[in-house]
Amino acid sequence: MRTPVSRLVRWAAAVTTLLTLAAPTAAFAASANKKEPTPPASQPAQPGVQALVLYDTTGQWGSLGELYATEIANLVGHFGSYTAEPVAKYTAGQLAKYTATIYVGSTYDEPLPNAFLDDVLADQTKPVIWMYDNIWKLTGRSTSFTATYGWNWSGFDTSDVASVSYKGTALSRNLLNRGGIMNYSSVDTTKVQVLAEAKRADGSTLPWAVRSNNLTYIGENPFSYTSESDRTMIFSDLLFDALAPTTATRHRALVRLEDIGPDADPTELRAAADVLASEGVPFSFGVYPVYNDPNGANNNGVPETYSLKQRPKVVQAIQYMISKGGTPIMHGYTHQYSNVPNPYNGVSADDFEFFTAHVDAGDNVVMDGPVKEDSTAWANSRLDASAQAFTDAKLAVPSIFEFPHYAGSAVDYKAVAAKFATRYERSLYFNGVLSGGTVDSTSYVGQFFPYVVKDVYGSKVIPEDLGNYEPVPVNNHPARSAADMIATAKQNLVVRDGFASFFFHPYYDVSVLKTTVEGIKGLGYTFVAASSL
Repeated sequence: MRTPVSRLVRWAAAVTTLLTLAAPTAAFAASANKKEPTPPASQPAQPGVQALVLYDTTGQWGSLGELYATEIANLVGHFGSYTAEPVAKYTAGQLAKYTATIYVGSTYDEPLPNAFLDDVLADQTKPVIWMYDNIWKLTGRSTSFTATYGWNWSGFDTSDVASVSYKGTALSRNLLNRGGIMNYSSVDTTKVQVLAEAKRADGSTLPWAVRSNNLTYIGENPFSYTSESDRTMIFSDLLFDALAPTTATRHRALVRLEDIGPDADPTELRAAADVLASEGVPFSFGVYPVYNDPNGANNNGVPETYSLKQRPKVVQAIQYMISKGGTPIMHGYTHQYSNVPNPYNGVSADDFEFFTAHVDAGDNVVMDGPVKEDSTAWANSRLDASAQAFTDAKLAVPSIFEFPHYAGSAVDYKAVAAKFATRYERSLYFNGVLSGGTVDSTSYVGQFFPYVVKDVYGSKVIPEDLGNYEPVPVNNHPARSAADMIATAKQNLVVRDGFASFFFHPYYDVSVLKTTVEGIKGLGYTFVAASSL
């Protein structure tokens, strides 16, 4: 078993949950590196559902507004189309043209157009979701807000709040989030539905989200400091109320075997496939078709490279996995970059392929940015070489893609979108993509989803939201057991049409895989094939 693989994959699962911060960090530095072709802020519609996403842009950290709006737009991509724009560009009457409007207030005292405020107050039929800042501008615009809506705000409560209750389920909230949660001077429960409650350290509670008439107000930004068990699930579920209120409840599950290359142990692959087949569970498996160890890190200093074609027993094991209900996923080409540590040793499955990174003195993996050759042509060369390697091994080229360690540049994501309709992963989203402006590779968020979405790169994304089994703590993140993943799956039941999706490395004890699958099934989830989505 290759320990570096284990510890970096766990980090990759964590990075996409923790980059979405409420406060400025180095990840959100405001330097724009290069101009990239970007899609328009309006996404092609599925019939019927159209959302207007509005965001802040002013102040020192105004760029955060677009990042939060990007996360909202991605989630809206589960339901239909979106138009995203700065709230300052709002014009009278826009609200009436959309199924629902979602505004994220991320800049304190952002100038808001009176036309927007007046339309929210005047149209009692179109749902509006308002998050966090600047609610005082809406209440101040009305002389009868409390009488009409049944509540009013009092100020942000900065008490330690580690959990939020929704539908009788406690969801976590990271205590590093110090921005506060809005408290209330009055809440008339005959007019107001308290959707979720935040619980302070002393056991007292305050409303986390309220709804009356057409307005749903969330008293904080649910995209700050998120994790697998986080209260961001609440927002994901509330979107059904605004965009698809007749959606029936169902709960589906996914499992993916991870980091399978020409160096894999065929016996381990067959054993994992047998466990899943015995449970009647369709599954996926991520494959990189060429193994590369340019520095001889695992070969006594002697470089080595070989492909699936040169490892017929691994190919036979892959064919066996397919016969047992497995769907192969293209997991890059070599799952490493060049002949340099990125961030560990240059060896396949240990390192990034489409992004650069290093390890700091605290053993934290730090993202550095796109590879120096990054371009559409370079990305296509990797994708085409990978496809040829599958063909050379007499295997069908997969139709679903997964970025190695869940990271690529905006250019790479778009290159993948041109060749693959679907990705299966967590992903990075950069400032400039949503707005169609200059893409800033230093300003980004990582996001994972509780359901299938069409994201801002134009790809369908199959969710992975439980993480993976990890028996020991790695990169300053705790171990993750089967029980942990099952517990998170139980929390995910609050999303009325959500998924419990995890991945597993076949070099671990497959009894853990069996336990996890059985536990998730026991919660009422039905495992489905990624290809069915």
